[in-house]
Amino acid sequence: MENKISRRTLVQAAATAGVAVPVLAACGGGDDDGTGPLKMVVWGGDLDKETYQARIDLFEKANPDVKIELQLIPSDQYEQKVQTMIAGGDGPDIMQVAEGVNTYSSKSQILPLDDYAKDAGLDLEERFGPVGTLYSYEDKVYAIPDRSGAMIVYYNKDLFDAAGVEYPTAEWTQEDAQAAMEKLTVAGTQWGYGGAGWWPQWWSFAYQNGGQIIDDGGQPTANSPEVVAALQWANDLAHKDHVVPTAAEYADMGPDMGGDPAFAAQKVAINTTGFWAIGGLLEVDFNWDIAPLWRGADQAVSAFGSGLAISRDCKNPERAFKAIEFLTNADAQEVIIDKAQDVPANLEVQQSDAFLTPSWATTPLNMAAFGESADFIFRAPFIPQWNEMQAAFNDNLGTFWNEGGDAQTELDKIQTQLESIITD
Repeated sequence: MENKISRRTLVQAAATAGVAVPVLAACGGGDDDGTGPLKMVVWGGDLDKETYQARIDLFEKANPDVKIELQLIPSDQYEQKVQTMIAGGDGPDIMQVAEGVNTYSSKSQILPLDDYAKDAGLDLEERFGPVGTLYSYEDKVYAIPDRSGAMIVYYNKDLFDAAGVEYPTAEWTQEDAQAAMEKLTVAGTQWGYGGAGWWPQWWSFAYQNGGQIIDDGGQPTANSPEVVAALQWANDLAHKDHVVPTAAEYADMGPDMGGDPAFAAQKVAINTTGFWAIGGLLEVDFNWDIAPLWRGADQAVSAFGSGLAISRDCKNPERAFKAIEFLTNADAQEVIIDKAQDVPANLEVQQSDAFLTPSWATTPLNMAAFGESADFIFRAPFIPQWNEMQAAFNDNLGTFWNEGGDAQTELDKIQTQLESIITD
């Protein structure tokens, strides 16, 4: 199966689904009295740096008395470098966070932002909808949503038409999806689906079944019947039903092959990933579109995104929050979609013509799929032990994804490990 990493470490492109980013500069820098430039750190690549800088330029034009110094850190070095900065008392003023937000908040390395939002008159639910308080810990908000887009379905319209399969919608069930995958599969040549070996994919199926990875009381439930059924279904699609390429079949297609590049090469008819995959499809010579993810007993889908937080080393958090509030308003967030970087977290922008009919789209796209999906995004458990939890899944499921196996057996082992990681 494709080896994917978190949106924060991507890419992620997923592009992967493919998954991702520059960093806002730290408050710890500048003059001791907090009047110097704000330091902002983010992760990502050239597009991320360009997009963040364009938004910063807008802020500085509107606030000529405040400067922001942007620092971009490679994704695979980001967390270690930021932790080192904070440990040394030189943390950034503004920093990008994602699934690991509570690795910081649980150690009091970033500031709670509720009072700053209240003083600024920022209504998080009004501006961001269900993800407004996503980056919370113990009933306090530690980051303001900046980018937020659901995982979506990419489908090859030409292959669907040739097989006589109707295009996907949010009302598709898991059974509908598998039936389509089977019709779209040509043994040894073409597969119906790119696979679901990445946590945002198969976790979505678990939540569709009514399951949870961590329950509302904070306890792991990774081996519950609902989660087991989701993981087994995702694995059987490759090793039993043969509508998803196995790891060996992906390897036969070429190096670094997975769902995203296989979809672009028309080897798979359906792929589930994030916004980032769009960039690699704008010049392909086949017809494709996007749709919301199918449903199970419930509608549920993961989301990719990141927020902006304030380091505890920031000497002027009021000024830093002023920058964050501006960077997440409609004008600044429109830059995100104008440059085809990601899905802006701001709902007003998601519902605008700039987003629904982007200037860079070479063919009409169902961009409304993101807004439609927002209604059933599940809240992933961003626990302080996020990295350890992900390691437990990754370390135990490698052979399972590559060769097939019994989901109950694997999840029982993971459950035991999570119980030792997550303590009251």
